[in-house]
Amino acid sequence: MSLFRKETAPAAEYPVQKTAAEWRATLSPEAYRVLREHGTERPGTSPLNAEKRRGTFACAGCGNPLFESGTKFESGTGWPSFFAPIEGEDHVGTTTDRSFFMTRTEVHCAKCGGHLGHVFPDGPPPTGLRYCMNGVSLRFEPVADEG
Repeated sequence: MSLFRKETAPAAEYPVQKTAAEWRATLSPEAYRVLREHGTERPGTSPLNAEKRRGTFACAGCGNPLFESGTKFESGTGWPSFFAPIEGEDHVGTTTDRSFFMTRTEVHCAKCGGHLGHVFPDGPPPTGLRYCMNGVSLRFEPVADEG
């Protein structure tokens, strides 16, 4: 076992399939680096950190709904954080990430496999979890009457 290995599901297991060239054509270079290459954006750089409107946070790669705004909280980490994803297996999935000499739980989009971030056991009630997401891997869809 390598200390840098990430155990991720094979791409064929995801309903949304694109070639690397197709992903590059639809994503910004930073979104591609995070979603498709398991990168991490710099903390404090996402405008979604300050997003307070009602709505849904969806996958920036495929549009799959992932988190409702009511589960977002200020974690002080510099990344958008949520205490729970939308319920159901069609939204987010997790895998074991053994990179960087540690074991963490990686969070990915259940539709396209895009890397979203990691989940940690230090969040607020009611779950005690902190889904620490890369803002560039998300897009915010506000409730229609709130613009």
